[in-house]
Amino acid sequence: MLEFTQSQPLTLGVELELMILNRRDYNLTRGSDDLLLQVDRKPHGYDIKPEITQGMIEIGTAVHSDVNAMLEELLAIRKLLVDSAHKLNLGLAGGGAHPFQHWDDQRIYPKERYQLVSELYGYLAKQFTVYGQHIHIGCPDGDAAVRLTHYLARYIPHFIALSASSPFYQGVDTSFQTSRLTSVNAFPLSGCMPVVDSWSAFNDYFERMEALGIVASMKDFYWDIRPKPEYGTVEIRICDTPLSIETPVLLAAYAQMLARRCFEEEWNDICSEPYLTYSYNRFQACRFGFDGVMVDARTKQQQGLQEDLLDTLRALEPHAEALGSQRQLAALRQRALKCHSDSRWLRQIFEQSGSLSEVVRRQSEHWMYAEPGVGVN
Repeated sequence: MLEFTQSQPLTLGVELELMILNRRDYNLTRGSDDLLLQVDRKPHGYDIKPEITQGMIEIGTAVHSDVNAMLEELLAIRKLLVDSAHKLNLGLAGGGAHPFQHWDDQRIYPKERYQLVSELYGYLAKQFTVYGQHIHIGCPDGDAAVRLTHYLARYIPHFIALSASSPFYQGVDTSFQTSRLTSVNAFPLSGCMPVVDSWSAFNDYFERMEALGIVASMKDFYWDIRPKPEYGTVEIRICDTPLSIETPVLLAAYAQMLARRCFEEEWNDICSEPYLTYSYNRFQACRFGFDGVMVDARTKQQQGLQEDLLDTLRALEPHAEALGSQRQLAALRQRALKCHSDSRWLRQIFEQSGSLSEVVRRQSEHWMYAEPGVGVN
């Protein structure tokens, strides 16, 4: 029986996976151990840890109810990381996938869980050297977490378009706005949560999967959104790591607004029909970003993703006001109106320079030094 830890509704936390780069050609480097040792020379209390391969590091915020406080914490973590990276002549960067690294060059971090993943999934573990943002949203109980997971599934294309930052992969332009999710899709337990309508029903499903020997914990589900019972949250896992330090906060604010509407309206319209178009809408967002389309299985209507996002932001205005997030909502609206895209910016740099090394140098420079409010476009 999975016990769901009660947490304060609408509280937030984010996790960001970051690239560790050499400063010569800006390829990935196996620098996680050295960087962690340097970071830990001073007591700091921040959540900074290794990830599955040694060219990655993950940072996580504390629990916040105010997104402005979250931004302040992220800025402090960034300063600590940048100071430490300078001493080691390393670079750091956001972005969903490194543009030209080769998966076979990567090395699994020597941690028991990562070694087990490597043994089970083979080369997929190294190919999982991709970089995402996870958003945690506090829920009062397991039933609320199940409802919120289903509710947010409708808006997954919005998060993909807003965060897309991986147009290049293995040295080529993929023609996608985000190539990262192709690596996630390869895992057998990726996709979305089954259509269960309560925490009890979820436990029944989990117990069956456990009895079959398929899963041992929630970490074995690589779903786009999943309940996180030990934290008392729902975790959105679909976003690329953005190029800017402020964008993760905007995405968290958007998730918080949507969750507030779900809870305030006591939404409970759980059924299988919306999932008929889930994978198609997700693909449209990955491939075309703001230019994609979304299909509503119930109305049988199609709408442009950009228009759908703008309609949703208008509907969320009272929730943004209640949360004190009007500035974040306005910034999200501007991004949607201008089709502001990290992937577009990365392609523009490559078009100007003809060099993927220069692309990574610029995205590293932006993540390490750009002030909040300074976008890539």
